[in-house]
Amino acid sequence: MQSIHSPSLLLTRLLLQDFRSWPTLEAHFAAPIVAIAGENGAGKTNLLEAISLLGPGRGLRGARMGELGRRVEGASRPWAAAGRFTGPLGAFDVGTGADPEGASERRLFRLDGQPVRTQADLADRVAAVWLTPQMDRLFQEGASGRRRFLDRLAWALEPAHAREVAAHDNAMAQRNRLLGGGRADPRWLAGLEDAMARHAVAAAAARRALALRLNTVMSAGTATGAFPAARMDLLCPIAAALADQPALAVEDSLRAALAADRRRDAAAGGAARGAHRADMTLVHLPKDQPAELCSTGEQKALLISTVLAHAALIAEARGFAPLLLLDEVAAHLDSARREALFAALAALPAQSFLTGTDAEVFRPLRGIADMFAARPGKLLPMGESGSP
Repeated sequence: MQSIHSPSLLLTRLLLQDFRSWPTLEAHFAAPIVAIAGENGAGKTNLLEAISLLGPGRGLRGARMGELGRRVEGASRPWAAAGRFTGPLGAFDVGTGADPEGASERRLFRLDGQPVRTQADLADRVAAVWLTPQMDRLFQEGASGRRRFLDRLAWALEPAHAREVAAHDNAMAQRNRLLGGGRADPRWLAGLEDAMARHAVAAAAARRALALRLNTVMSAGTATGAFPAARMDLLCPIAAALADQPALAVEDSLRAALAADRRRDAAAGGAARGAHRADMTLVHLPKDQPAELCSTGEQKALLISTVLAHAALIAEARGFAPLLLLDEVAAHLDSARREALFAALAALPAQSFLTGTDAEVFRPLRGIADMFAARPGKLLPMGESGSP
């Protein structure tokens, strides 16, 4: 097994200061695959989370700012994470963290030492997609987790998607408050419903475009290797309407429906229609079976197929593939599937970070991957013997 492509986006250095369990860290990476082995509690997931925070969004845990700093004597310390990347535009540095002066509760960003106005400005440089053990129950739990997964994939393809979702949710929250008060100005409500309709249709269009393009890649099978062919199905009336009608007509219909729903939504405490009602599933094509009816191992394989295909799609569409952060990815995979995963990762134009508790699982990657052993507060290069 050998790497066919060099990644177009490569994280070459990671610096951490007072982040989670890491007092300080400087780590260097050179390979397109990085494997990190260590016992539970050694800080492996914290490392992946730090990397995920170098791009837009709230990272793989969706954590609040106050949860990210290392706790000393019961208090959270100001934290920082920085990465040096090489990409299509050359080398660049991204830094993020808490305001060391405590003047702002918002996360700060810097690109090559200069302040970044909005997180969306980073989306042209960095993207990341991840799988975590918590996602093993993605198809048994509520729609919100699946929608977040869907939106992360869409965001990497279309950076403006996050703004559309946020604008929709903001307009919806204001509408909910007005309806809850019982004395809302109809013109004010109409303005908010217009914003909801516009942003909901834009968000649904981005999700639908992602699903269509992703399904094309997954059906071809060239990026997913030995993993099962999958199909992403959106469960969204707005996206379904966009398949048959122009976007403006769908906006008009949704705007009218929201106006008609005011009394019902006031009684229910929230909107029955909108971008927040979208859901998705994956279908195991060889079995013609939705993911929620598949085994745990099959669900994991479907998620891996999706992430591999997504990396290939983004590489083609944007000129660089997202970083793949695969936490405990070997769980629920037999040895044949692990070999298939490693082969697929080696063939992708993406840099992958893998974690696991058993270094022996990563033996097939020796000579290909950067291998590390995680110890509390330390990340040690691993020798050929598998020992640091």
